[in-house]
Amino acid sequence: MARRPTIADVAQLAGVSRATVSFVLNNRPGVALTTQQRVRSAAEELGWTPSRSARALSTGRTRAVGLVLTREPELIGTDPFYPAFMAGIEAVISETGDGLMLQMSRPGDEVETYHRLAADRRVDGVFLTDLRQDDPRPALVTELGLPAVAVGVVEADTDVPTVNLDDRPAVRSAVRHLIELGHRDIAYVAGPDGFVHARRRRQAWADALAEAGLPCGTSLPGGFTAEGGAQATRALLNRSSPPTAIVYGNDLSATAGMAVAQNAGLRLPEDLSVVGFDDVPLASWTSPPLTTCRANPTSWGRAAAQALVETIEQGTAGDVELDPATLVIRGSTGPVPVRGGR
Repeated sequence: MARRPTIADVAQLAGVSRATVSFVLNNRPGVALTTQQRVRSAAEELGWTPSRSARALSTGRTRAVGLVLTREPELIGTDPFYPAFMAGIEAVISETGDGLMLQMSRPGDEVETYHRLAADRRVDGVFLTDLRQDDPRPALVTELGLPAVAVGVVEADTDVPTVNLDDRPAVRSAVRHLIELGHRDIAYVAGPDGFVHARRRRQAWADALAEAGLPCGTSLPGGFTAEGGAQATRALLNRSSPPTAIVYGNDLSATAGMAVAQNAGLRLPEDLSVVGFDDVPLASWTSPPLTTCRANPTSWGRAAAQALVETIEQGTAGDVELDPATLVIRGSTGPVPVRGGR
């Protein structure tokens, strides 16, 4: 055929109506098996596939899921967590024929972003990440009738399914590991205080010190960014009595902190021990390799996508509790240094 084949061509070749072709290609019940085979054979012979827009109209689905990130756009490309998380999502939705829509939202515009996504029917459902204290989004998506899955712990009562990974055991293990190495002055570089998971990690660090009978060390904000991690590290190292170990809220701030310490003439781990969080691929290639807490963002994304697809198709999904994060010991942690040697 000189022109592109249409659903009418498939119907004519198969000897059925266009409605029957639509029913067969959308896997709807009520069509005889022999008729299904005839329609599929005709479609294959003509090389015809339904367009996404036509299929969306017939099924009521956009075949897309949304990830709204309320961060500065330039920061997304530098954070290794989200590419790995999105790879996990893609591993699932590529099998279902869906696509991932990444939507950037400025602080203050977030509510309007979700209203627009729901009103324009741009996506079939959304992932709620970077959960916050008194987060309005779970109630908002419920009000909008927009299927959603929360990635992490929702502190308020909600009907939104959650996919959670407990990060606290790994942070406590990291602090205990440093204590066993002789460290007593263990600082912490935290993520944004508004994020639930950032506060949970910082609290796990403080709890582990208290359990060991040690005073709470110094905690500085790092914002989960390289620049924030670098600034916090400089401030810690400029203290009259610098810490002998630093635990960071994520690997990005930890790798920046390692660079600052090494540029200041410190040896790792002889003069300073460093621990990160996430275990992104880069962590095992730093010099020295980074001791970190493994959260496996790819598996997290995969589990979140499976839960969202189930919510979209069935109206609900059960909460998922992933295996907790674990400590991965590498070369960036070592015995406490002798103060005089620093």
